[in-house]
Amino acid sequence: MARKVMVIGGGGREHALVRQLAASPRKPEIYAAPGNPGTATLACNLDVDPMDLDAVLAACRRHGIDLAIIGPEDPLIAGLADHLRNAGIDVFGPGHLGARLEGDKEFAKEVMATAGIPTPRYHAFSTVDAALRHLDTVKPPVVVKACGAAQGKGVAVCDSLVEAEAHIRLCLEDHGFGDAGARILVEECLFGPELSILVVTDGQDYALLAPSRDHKRVGDGDAGPNTGGMGAYAPVPMDSDLCHAVDTEIVAPLLAELVRRDIPFRGVLYAGIMLTRDGPKVLEFNCRFGDPETQVVLPLMQGDFLTLVEATAAGNLTDFLQGLPDAEAGGPDGWPGRGMTDWNRSAVVVVGAAKGYPGKYDKHHPLAVPADDAEAWIVHAGTTMQDGKLVTSGGRVLGAVGEGSDLAAARAQAYALLDRVACDHLFHRRDIALGAERTSA
Repeated sequence: MARKVMVIGGGGREHALVRQLAASPRKPEIYAAPGNPGTATLACNLDVDPMDLDAVLAACRRHGIDLAIIGPEDPLIAGLADHLRNAGIDVFGPGHLGARLEGDKEFAKEVMATAGIPTPRYHAFSTVDAALRHLDTVKPPVVVKACGAAQGKGVAVCDSLVEAEAHIRLCLEDHGFGDAGARILVEECLFGPELSILVVTDGQDYALLAPSRDHKRVGDGDAGPNTGGMGAYAPVPMDSDLCHAVDTEIVAPLLAELVRRDIPFRGVLYAGIMLTRDGPKVLEFNCRFGDPETQVVLPLMQGDFLTLVEATAAGNLTDFLQGLPDAEAGGPDGWPGRGMTDWNRSAVVVVGAAKGYPGKYDKHHPLAVPADDAEAWIVHAGTTMQDGKLVTSGGRVLGAVGEGSDLAAARAQAYALLDRVACDHLFHRRDIALGAERTSA
């Protein structure tokens, strides 16, 4: 009997997850809660609020769901995985304790310090006066972060103390990020290229998916404020020394520390890393698949995604990994689970966002998207159906994904597809992955 799987969430990441599940030779019966117009072509959408834990559980029972994949951070932080597991449903996603790594950046810093994981120096504050007194002792640039989860927009890289003060006041005085900004971190600013690592783990064993790179700033040349992500590409070239450092200095120590603290973790651990002159340092840990990284990492995966997810949820990841073929397609030495990735292919996603994003933007603009093909497809994020027609409904509206034999080919596919999207209220960056094929990690 085919498994009944529910993907919880309604953004681009969830469309990418549904798409990968639908490619399984085992043909699972897929539900999305609440999903979006993209997931509706591959799954049964359910009108359920992911933050209503009882409603999600009721939907799972009503439809006989035996495996749930939780996409967004907020329901994970709220304990949805615990709620479903306690009801006997297998869940891919950490419980409340594991999700605290993303929900409380100060806690994550304390965990990293105990585990000896390299990360920027920081101070934490809950009052404006104390934070501003600290600013008098530092030189810009500095990074100011809301301690809670703020959909990628609670972080400000401040080139001046004036900018830093403005973001401090936005968090602590104006409550611009609600409870997520009730406490903040003021960090040293690091320099270097960033790297996103998605670690699939059942709390004991683990494997790393293809390394990717997100483009967080809103404008070309990394100008403007941070966003949830304007595009990404994978894989990022990595030498054996960097692979070894990521594995032994970051991933393994973090998982060992979670075990020592008796914090179970079954799902994806997302490590946001900066490659500094002193080696890789962790900017943040997240408790779920990255968005938009998932859109470029999953298409490069070899093997059955459904089998990977269910083995992880059941605590049997070791058995899955032992069945992997050797990495005949290449990949960096010392990369745990490298046989899961086709290293001879590349993928690029470019986000089409609503004009005004990440600030105020309008919704409900008509939208027409081209048909998918084997090497280029649209991932829906902030879209909805209104009176039978597709319209915009969010800041990051969609992603155009291109796949190819190298990064240049994948990039060309993504931009060619995005240029065929019809909407008078979208903008996108023109430099996603530009020149990346000529640079190293």
